[in-house]
Amino acid sequence: MALWDRIKESAQTMQAQLEARKNDLKSGAFRDASMAMCALVAAADGTIDPAERRRAAHLIAHNEVLKNFPADDLHRRFEAHLDTLTADFELGKVSVMQEVAKARKKPAEARAVVQIGIVIGGADGDFDATERALVREACYALELPPHEFDL
Repeated sequence: MALWDRIKESAQTMQAQLEARKNDLKSGAFRDASMAMCALVAAADGTIDPAERRRAAHLIAHNEVLKNFPADDLHRRFEAHLDTLTADFELGKVSVMQEVAKARKKPAEARAVVQIGIVIGGADGDFDATERALVREACYALELPPHEFDL
């Protein structure tokens, strides 16, 4: 199977698993951690390409699981995290990763946050090494084993 097909299949599998748990993913910690994860993946290489920003914002607005929350609130949180990362990526990454870590108290939510990161990372068909590394780092912040997600 080609790499693109594996990435696409993995993202689809993760999305299906998220949708199956949609009703369990309504907490503020999940919302905050998810938006932080989306911002980290969008800015994984230290820059935020306008196309990547639009693609992530589109996915956030149209993701079935994230429809548990008001779209404008999610967008505002996502943009605030991107602003933090843009101002100083390394320092911002620490702050944004702390937001991701808020979901670690509930393992189902923590796993869902990682899955959202994988879905966002694979959206362009190229879940690259930098994006994978950030999602792996988020696994550690969430106290989850990265190998559970093939990271």
